[in-house]
Amino acid sequence: MPLVTYYHETLLGSAEAIAYLEKRGLDHRAAIEQFRLGYANRTLAYRLPDGKRGRVLRERLQRLGIFRASGHEHLNGSLVVPVFDSQGNVSELYGRKIRDDLRAGTPVHLYLPGPHRGVWNLQALKESKEIILCEALLDALTFWCAGYAHVTASYGIEGFTAEQLEAFKRYGTERVLIAYDRDEAGDRAAEQLAKRLTKAGIRCYRVQFPRGLDANAYALEHGPAEQSLGLAIRSAVFLGQGAAAPAVPAVPPPMAAKEKKPVASSLAADSAPSRPIVSPEPQAPPPDVPVRLDGDDVHVELGDRRYRIRGLRKNRSPDLMKLNLLVRRGEGVHVDTLDLYSARPRAAFAKQAAAELSLKPEVLAKDLGTVLLRCEALQGEESFGTRAQPEEAVTLSPAERQAALSLLKDPHLLDRILSDFDRVGVVGEETNKLVGYLAALSRKLPEPLAVIVQSASAAGKTSLMEAVLALVPPEERVQYSAVTGQALFYMNDTDLKHKILSVVEEEGAERASYALKVLQSEGELTIASTGKDPQTGKLVTHAYRVEGPVMIFLTTTAVDVDEELLNRALVLSVDEDRAQTRAIHVRQRERRTLEGLLARAERTEILTLHRNAQRLLEPVAVVNPYAPQLTFLDVKTRTRRDREKYLTLIETVALLHQHQREKQTIERDGTALSYIEVTKPDIAIANRLAARVLGHSLDELPPQTRGFLTKLDDWIASQCEQRQVERGAIRFLARDAREITGLGATQVKLHLRRLIDLEYILVHRGERGHGVAYELLYDGDGEDGKRFLPGLLDVETLKEPYDPGRSGGNHKRSGVGRPRVGPKSGGGRTDETAPMANAHSLLPLERSDCSESTSGAAEVVQS
Repeated sequence: MPLVTYYHETLLGSAEAIAYLEKRGLDHRAAIEQFRLGYANRTLAYRLPDGKRGRVLRERLQRLGIFRASGHEHLNGSLVVPVFDSQGNVSELYGRKIRDDLRAGTPVHLYLPGPHRGVWNLQALKESKEIILCEALLDALTFWCAGYAHVTASYGIEGFTAEQLEAFKRYGTERVLIAYDRDEAGDRAAEQLAKRLTKAGIRCYRVQFPRGLDANAYALEHGPAEQSLGLAIRSAVFLGQGAAAPAVPAVPPPMAAKEKKPVASSLAADSAPSRPIVSPEPQAPPPDVPVRLDGDDVHVELGDRRYRIRGLRKNRSPDLMKLNLLVRRGEGVHVDTLDLYSARPRAAFAKQAAAELSLKPEVLAKDLGTVLLRCEALQGEESFGTRAQPEEAVTLSPAERQAALSLLKDPHLLDRILSDFDRVGVVGEETNKLVGYLAALSRKLPEPLAVIVQSASAAGKTSLMEAVLALVPPEERVQYSAVTGQALFYMNDTDLKHKILSVVEEEGAERASYALKVLQSEGELTIASTGKDPQTGKLVTHAYRVEGPVMIFLTTTAVDVDEELLNRALVLSVDEDRAQTRAIHVRQRERRTLEGLLARAERTEILTLHRNAQRLLEPVAVVNPYAPQLTFLDVKTRTRRDREKYLTLIETVALLHQHQREKQTIERDGTALSYIEVTKPDIAIANRLAARVLGHSLDELPPQTRGFLTKLDDWIASQCEQRQVERGAIRFLARDAREITGLGATQVKLHLRRLIDLEYILVHRGERGHGVAYELLYDGDGEDGKRFLPGLLDVETLKEPYDPGRSGGNHKRSGVGRPRVGPKSGGGRTDETAPMANAHSLLPLERSDCSESTSGAAEVVQS
């Protein structure tokens, strides 16, 4: 006993041990006191006395197994759980290593040498006829801390001893709830133990946690523990022979048993909690309810309630069963999406469905338990499968294919795209729509683009993203409202490959920002995670890999976004001008008219056409013969990534026009490689878009703040002209800034603070510090805007690339004799647009800027 006391006192003074208990949800003051939990911190040897008495004590501890023959303490670094007999003597010690950085092969679970002795929490057997039997002592402690004190544990899946069975018989145990781990090893051991207990006249039930979880992990993931464990008990499956006893109402554990307080502060001052009430008798096993499969839909009938279940095949995680569940009764219908393994959503579903169907919530709650068990049974059937089935390719009819090809071969393809954006309801934003469309298409390239749409709230960023995604086939996009930190790592290998991953708000992906950055840069995600081997029950390392490439699409209202995420993406700023607001208001009114009704009907046809067109675009290789000549600004290291985006943008334009290009073939070492080539019009379009989009990345101000500054500059210039004064004489207030820019107070404060910090604005305070006025130091000259140009080369200065097909080498091209790309390709092309004076004159791409060419692209010449 003094040894147990020493370990117990060591635990109370160890921050490391207390932190481990908190991590496992076991920092329960009464549990630590009642079961005398301890910690072996490698100091026991130093507490032994010197001389003969010390040698005698060491030899005695070696015989007990406390010290090994090598002299090392057997339970070093372990949380210690003692097992007492009926007289209060220690009969067994269990140790659990609390650190994860152990050498390979180091056991984490330790007992004293020899056969296991004693029954943990023997008092529970004396006071309760029902016992929860766990696989491990920490799982049993989890139940006890949650208020279910009628619990004990065996010594592993094969560690239920004859002494424990004899104790069950001696104290008249009637029911045993076997709460072993939910894996193959635990299920097998539970079945064998149930047969053994049934022969002894004890009814047995199987507490079924989600697959792959034990009691402790389940309680931590599905808190609060008292509710989730109580649900697991009430849903236990009857394993014994004969009929189960009638169920009794569920009684929650008393508050005293589940109260948790800081361990280190006043542990000794609190008394142990009163014994929790015995848990309710588990329900009898549900009848063998037949199910009907209709494709991926599962149909279950329970009395006059008919359930339709969707999404079961997509659930691959052992601790998740997120389903779309519809229930009908007569004319009443209720439908919702919920995780059946989560108690709170299940209770909410039962309550809401009960109101819709005129039933008691208890009836629906019982139905959900049956539905859960039937879904688990289906997942276990090999014919049904637990993994999502591969998506079937969409087959186009001849008419649909012809219409899609007609669109892709249109010489004014970009004009058609912009026109169709207008027809589906997106006003203005010409550059943003085209960049968004091309970025979404880049998912078919080895290194796709990423897009972040940044604007103030209600400016239309989400509408822009949804309009772009609406033109993408549904099977090629994955949309979420939020993403947790580890969610992307555990997706299926190819769930994201050559698809679009969109998150409505960047804040919803904040915890997953690391995964998003790695996915964008490396093209794949890999993670090593520790889990239990379902065959052996031992902890092993599992490797998970999610393949890319993937196009990432985010929106945000934040001005300050993760810099590392920003420099990996194209940042689009939504037009927040008053004229754009007026145009949106006009379109909103038009939607309420008869023409608007007809336009909504036409919208479906337009979306279907573009989705089919994108299905016909192949991920063909793109070669840019002009790449060695292209230039880009190199004053910042950031441009190393921006130039890559620029080159990818060129390739995407070419990829979009692949049905207007002749596919080339080159043979190398007996292997034929097919590709299409970039043309000058492709580069001209990319130059224009890059000057507007990538140019902002070279600015020290975010696009929204730059727009705020420009409006202030225009207003100051007009005031100077009206008053005939210098710029320095003009002062303005925050109220003036709100009226000038049309922004709210919060946004104005944010932009003013940023401009003050960067010395674009000077603050003037009134007498005695009362009142604040601002002076614009920014002179607004045109030269300042030239830094927006990312140093792009005029396409007219590009020289014709070397043609390897004429070299006589070991290259073979299938397109010999095809028209040469360049100024003379596609005869009859009109003159190019006149050079522009500076970057401020770079306007969004308009239809009037487009001229016919064999590529169907618009050619714009940079200055």
